Amino acid sequence: MLVEKNAPLQACNTFGIVARAHALVRARSVQDVQALVADPQWGTGPLFVLGGGSNIVLTGDVKPTVLKMEIRGIRLVEETPRAWIVEAGAGERWHDAVAWTLEHGFPGLENLALIPGTVGAAPVQNIGAYGVELQDRFESLDAIDLSTGLPFTLQASQCAFGYRDSVFKHAPSGAEPATGLPRGMGLAGRAAITHVRFRLPKPWKPVLGYLDLERKRAEAGVDTPTARQIFDWVCEVRRAKLPDPAVLGNAGSFFKNPTVTPEQCSDIIARDPKIVHYPMPDGTIKLAAGWLIDACGWKGKTVGKAGVYEKQALVLVNRGGGSDSVTGGEVMTLAKAIQTSVYERFGIRLEPEPVVV
Repeated sequence: MLVEKNAPLQACNTFGIVARAHALVRARSVQDVQALVADPQWGTGPLFVLGGGSNIVLTGDVKPTVLKMEIRGIRLVEETPRAWIVEAGAGERWHDAVAWTLEHGFPGLENLALIPGTVGAAPVQNIGAYGVELQDRFESLDAIDLSTGLPFTLQASQCAFGYRDSVFKHAPSGAEPATGLPRGMGLAGRAAITHVRFRLPKPWKPVLGYLDLERKRAEAGVDTPTARQIFDWVCEVRRAKLPDPAVLGNAGSFFKNPTVTPEQCSDIIARDPKIVHYPMPDGTIKLAAGWLIDACGWKGKTVGKAGVYEKQALVLVNRGGGSDSVTGGEVMTLAKAIQTSVYERFGIRLEPEPVVV
């Protein structure tokens, strides 16, 4: 097992924040993860699991041992009359996995194209875009208990998926005495996902309905688009709206879209008739956080080297670079100022999406 001491993390987080890991271990197999957990020097303390670094804000050096997940591989594990079951290693880039499924004739993930990060991080965040969430295409996952080194498998019902939420974002509440496996709600800091399996339904049906996709469909003059066309449209829309982290450091959408009751939404509409909102199946109303931030005048503004992207107010960006990069403190100072503005005007508390480390 190779341990990199005092390892630089700037290239390991898409914000490009300068930070270091006290120790970093790259896991390229399940056995690598288990070897780390069993190691008397590096596996006894807390571990920080790192994927693509696209959903974190580093506010300083990372003291826990960093477990960098680099398990690769994608394969079709089963085909039934009702679905294709595809498995991917946690270290695969998410967008590459989506592209692989389409190239091999297994549609269903096309609406989730170009989301940054790795496959292993997708269930943690329950990623979603353009009418599809990971939970809609999820079959099961394999993980390693970071306290015992034991492998375990979770089905969808055990993952407690919610809007940008899962069992992996909540603290554990203890372990079952008989097995030592986690019990109750919460696997945060307790598990490392190694493989994820997707259930891609047959027959495939396009998921449209979002204005951007409907506009693309109308421009193309297509009544029934293919999965590849939707994939291409999603990529075009995302590239037009969101900065490439390789060019301008960012962590994607920084705030969750808040949900309110119909009564709350009516009150806000009475004051701000143009507010962007979407009815949800459970009767609540989802508000566009980017619209709320823009309405408060933040688009294009900068605090230190942290800025609000001029094309999409939901994205905070790194206005520095190299050794003169933005700090995690500057990012969080800007984020808190935005939260205060939105709360003072709309009475809504915005919740950050990235994990603050």
